[in-house]
Amino acid sequence: MPTSAAPAYEDGASAELGEPDRSAEKAERAGGAGAAEQADEGDAEPPSRWSARDLLRIVAVCVLMLMLVNAFVARPFAVPSASMENTLRPGDRLVVNQLAYSFGGHIRRGEVVVFDGTGSFLPYAEETPPVRRFLSAVGLGSGNGSVYVKRVVGVGGDRVTCCGVDGRLKVNGVPLDESAYLHPGDAPSTVSFDVVVPAGKLWVMGDHRSDSRDSRDHLGEPGGGFVPEKRVIGRADWIVFPIGHWTSVDRPASFAAVEGTGGHGGQR
Repeated sequence: MPTSAAPAYEDGASAELGEPDRSAEKAERAGGAGAAEQADEGDAEPPSRWSARDLLRIVAVCVLMLMLVNAFVARPFAVPSASMENTLRPGDRLVVNQLAYSFGGHIRRGEVVVFDGTGSFLPYAEETPPVRRFLSAVGLGSGNGSVYVKRVVGVGGDRVTCCGVDGRLKVNGVPLDESAYLHPGDAPSTVSFDVVVPAGKLWVMGDHRSDSRDSRDHLGEPGGGFVPEKRVIGRADWIVFPIGHWTSVDRPASFAAVEGTGGHGGQR
């Protein structure tokens, strides 16, 4: 008896195999799995980024470090007036070394210092608005009106005089050569004086003598114009702004002539 041919299937399966070809189903499953994997990859979260809270924390830490440095190490200071020209100009930004006289360091004649004039140049401390205090802390302001910058001419025990027949400023009888820092055209002083600096005090003067209110202006006041060493904030070491005036604030060599002539140096 003749047999009929097995029916042909479009997918190539034979009726004799007894089960259909599942390759299409497997392909569909594989495709579905691949799509699911791609969906999972697309749904994956991007790498974490810094949040606003993290940035605020970093800023707070930076501000705290800046305040600690300003309080104990180096403080920025904006020169408020022309009293120290041409060494310092109005608007110059200084770095004031607050550790210069720590650990046994002494204030020396010829150094430029920043100090609080309360009790010597001013009878009382001025109230400073919080905004002004902050600007001073970051070097954008000069602080309150009681902060001054001047050059030390005499330390405790020194006799400072001006001006004799020769018109010179003298420390312990030694005339000072002030040509390296005195403002061009200025005389050493138009006010005559003869003082002995008490122990623990300083006699300070501006380099622009005709435009400086310094120890000379307070001779007849309580304290006699002398600045207590404990009121010194630090030594002006660097001018850091503007860039064209960027330089160190060095002690003039002429003050070496006064070494060993009297006085006992600084004892803070």
